Amino acid sequence: MIAYLLMASMFGNFIYPLIIMLTVPLASAGGFIGLSLLNVYLSMRGLPGQSMDILTMLGFVILVGVVVNNAILIVHQALNNFHYNGMDYREAVLESTRSRLRPIYMSATTSIFGMLPLVLVPGAGAEMYQGLGSVLLGGLAVSTIFTVFVIPAILIFVIRMEKRKPGKENAP
Repeated sequence: MIAYLLMASMFGNFIYPLIIMLTVPLASAGGFIGLSLLNVYLSMRGLPGQSMDILTMLGFVILVGVVVNNAILIVHQALNNFHYNGMDYREAVLESTRSRLRPIYMSATTSIFGMLPLVLVPGAGAEMYQGLGSVLLGGLAVSTIFTVFVIPAILIFVIRMEKRKPGKENAP
């Protein structure tokens, strides 16, 4: 709720934050998938499964803050393309997705590979952070893949309600 209100004040609109918040259920589903895969991995090694402890739940909270960033990049760039670069609605969304695709995938890939040892490498105290890491891994992977397709598809329809700001066609 706090993230939604912050984004509503940032965009000056209540619709764009709703579109951005659509990534949260996708990330949550990915978090549960990651937790399930961790439990399968642990059972194959003969270890007890990961419970939903405080650190695992904290992983879901962290996930919300991380996954909305990708959608914010796409929405913000699409609005800038429309208002300041004079692009058509569809062109603005497609160009914002194309230009932000590499940064989104690069940050997700580095985060995923950076957290992989947290989940897979055994050691003293590793079981404490495996739940947190698996939730972040699964949520980030699923959300990143679907964000690139779902957010632009919805944004193409919603951005049509946006009016061009007068006198700002050629602003930086």
